[in-house]
Amino acid sequence: MRVTLTIALSGLLATSPAYATTLDINVEVPKLNVAEYHRPYVAIWLEGADQKVAANLSVWYQQTGNSEGHGTKWLPDLRQWWRKSGRTLEVPVDGVTGPTRPVGTHALSFNDRQPALKDLAPGNYTLVVEAAREVGGRELVKVPFSWPAKTAQNASAQGSTELGKVTLAVKP
Repeated sequence: MRVTLTIALSGLLATSPAYATTLDINVEVPKLNVAEYHRPYVAIWLEGADQKVAANLSVWYQQTGNSEGHGTKWLPDLRQWWRKSGRTLEVPVDGVTGPTRPVGTHALSFNDRQPALKDLAPGNYTLVVEAAREVGGRELVKVPFSWPAKTAQNASAQGSTELGKVTLAVKP
């Protein structure tokens, strides 16, 4: 009986996941009262203290229903991201690129075992969220944080036009 119980418990421990440092992000796409509304293209990335791209986390753009390169033609409208990283990427990028998102708050979660954060060196970083919308404007929101987290960190920034509230939670 004891042997069976020990084997059963060791099996449970082997299948339980180990804790990982996580980066939880919420990005709000606000509802705009405009005559012609288009979903925004959004790029989300991390910059190091040198303001160079440390990791591309997510890029939302029109992927279907467009005869002009499935929306990639308009990715340069995400000016900061495009200049720093986008022009060197071949989209789509597995695990990074995806379709535009509707109005609402969108949650993203990353951990230190995923490719984007796996090799992220310790230091001070900035979460950068950029949005650009056809027949609309552009906006850039930045949220600073430290990596890896020794204690839980919570920070946010408020957009004014194309982006709403952007929140960041870093958990050890």
